[in-house]
Amino acid sequence: MKTIETRKVLGLHPNVFFLGIVSLLTDISSEMIFTLVPLFVTNVLGAGAIAVGFIGGVSESFDAIFRIFSGRISDRFRKRKFLAVLGYGISTLAKPFMLLATVWQGVLAVRFADRLGKGIRSSPRDALIADSAEAGVRGKSFGIHRAMDTAGAVLGLAIAAVMIYLIQGNRLVLGLEAYRWIVIVGVIPAVLAVLILAAFVHERKPAAKDATSSTEKLAAELKQPFSMKFKLFLVLVAIFSLGNSSDFFIILRAQDLGSSALGITIMLVLFNIVYAIVAAPAGIISDKLGRKRVIVLGWMIYGLVYLGFALAQRGWQAWLLFACYGIYYGITEGVARAYVADLVPAARRGTAYGYYHGVVGLTLLPASVLAGWLWDTVSPAAPFYLGAGLAFAAMAGIIILLREPSG
Repeated sequence: MKTIETRKVLGLHPNVFFLGIVSLLTDISSEMIFTLVPLFVTNVLGAGAIAVGFIGGVSESFDAIFRIFSGRISDRFRKRKFLAVLGYGISTLAKPFMLLATVWQGVLAVRFADRLGKGIRSSPRDALIADSAEAGVRGKSFGIHRAMDTAGAVLGLAIAAVMIYLIQGNRLVLGLEAYRWIVIVGVIPAVLAVLILAAFVHERKPAAKDATSSTEKLAAELKQPFSMKFKLFLVLVAIFSLGNSSDFFIILRAQDLGSSALGITIMLVLFNIVYAIVAAPAGIISDKLGRKRVIVLGWMIYGLVYLGFALAQRGWQAWLLFACYGIYYGITEGVARAYVADLVPAARRGTAYGYYHGVVGLTLLPASVLAGWLWDTVSPAAPFYLGAGLAFAAMAGIIILLREPSG
């Protein structure tokens, strides 16, 4: 057991490496099955943008509630792996039911079950990574994990693009037969991910110097309040997220600009390639220059990208915007999670990640429903103007209100 705990795998703690493999396989599956949901809902089932926003918002918001509770449970009972396996397992069991969905409410039910699993697993998984990575390489560890996760998205979308081309060619809309075959193939890597997680990821043991800590000391750490910096960060994340509606809308926007189902799938491959390339270097840079600067840069890029989606008038512009959107994701996703670990006591990381993911998810419901309403009643550009404005407001807030944590 000691060998498993101490031996590095490609320079990473084994938990970080194998959780990266798990995320890679899971994202192959999820990107194949769920990224094309807005096209399935609108092209095949005939629903509108409000239904798309409702599906994205409701599933993400309930996901957020479970992230809060699973994070707290993982801190209290120190059973992070069990919750991670349970969450990945629930998502895997839900995915085949997409084959039975004939109305958008059925898609909502399947998506809800999938996000329930994600809600259960995400906070304990992130806490496992934070527990396993030393402070000096925490940004690198989260960055590499996000890069592996996103490499799975690239592979999943590439497989989906090939399948769409072979089944329906370059038709503008997504067909039912192509989507059903994508679901069938997409379930396989999800099953492999659960098996690898169960076999190769291990509950992180306390360091030797901490092994003698008393139960009373651990209880005191669990009751230690969160810092004002962490609370302010959550408020700013909430402001940012109110304009960060479901990514389903950038897919609809690309189709609105004249892109075909195959073209959009390839755009998503490009987006994830850029995301994967940027994530690890961004994490390493944040270890050296500080998380705040990197997050500010990412939010600025997001605001500019959303302005671009609002102003775009040609299909080719969507390609450039998707690539830049990948830069935003690569810069911020892993770094923000590392920043959370910097701001909170080690014993309360699971709870902190629950709150962080909870804020992001709970704001997604009003953000996505509002975006769907703006799309249908004002214009397809309107949701993107809102997102850009709130991103710039949150960016100003983090510059003014937060300073890098010492140590």
